Amino acid sequence: MSPASICVVLHDVAPATRAACERILAAIADVAPLPLTLLAVPRYHCEPSRPEFEQWLVERHAGGDEIALHGYTHQDDGTPRDLVDHLRRRHYTRGEGEFSALGMDEALRRLTAGVRWFARMGLPLHGFIAPAWLMSQGTWEALRFMDLRYTCTLRRLVLLPDLRHLDSQSLVYSASSAWRRGASVLWNRALAARLRHNPLLRLELHPHDADHKAVLRSWQHLLATHLQARRPSTLQAVAERFRRSSDWDRLGELDDEADEFRIDQADGSAEAHVARIVQPQHHA
Repeated sequence: MSPASICVVLHDVAPATRAACERILAAIADVAPLPLTLLAVPRYHCEPSRPEFEQWLVERHAGGDEIALHGYTHQDDGTPRDLVDHLRRRHYTRGEGEFSALGMDEALRRLTAGVRWFARMGLPLHGFIAPAWLMSQGTWEALRFMDLRYTCTLRRLVLLPDLRHLDSQSLVYSASSAWRRGASVLWNRALAARLRHNPLLRLELHPHDADHKAVLRSWQHLLATHLQARRPSTLQAVAERFRRSSDWDRLGELDDEADEFRIDQADGSAEAHVARIVQPQHHA
């Protein structure tokens, strides 16, 4: 897939976070005007959407941004199975890994509700990204029934419905404390260097990533640096270029359904990463 791409993705886009999201968008525009992927939540923390927010999404799309589905409520309202599951779902993800333990029927119900929300706004919908990138086996099964083109885990862009994937670990920050800010700045600098030859670089921001100068300067510098050699794109645009590419040696072939669920298991270390770096401050 040529040329190399960079996708800037803004998580947790909702009425309650819009002011913080606007600060992020302004900080991105200070670096360069570029198309973004905005991950919108239909009923963030079970609050209803608002007409003015929905109109804002329509206007952002008209201006060149992609709007993608980011869960339905962004809350994990299920019952943990045991102590370990409780720690993972209530402490590590602060109760926001909405799709981390859903069965197929419930995942399908929420995905369908999200699709209908987009249809009511008249917005095209190509992608779904689960809160904290965590998806149960039931969620993977439900995605097979949806007319969607891609999803993402922490480490991969996954084409739907064929389940081919492109390795691309996300750059993601924490701003919850001074040491976490310092650690995430160093981590992302090193990770970006390691991924410099990867065909896709994903910079994934959260609403409060413009609130601290060290974090803000870090991701703005990374963005400016990598825009010199990479084409800015939405996730949807990259997924479609990737789908049409004849360079299939980049594709991770998945032999059967069980193999794809191992993608989720292979991203199991994402839980620790999210717990230590992202979740203590941000909603994923």
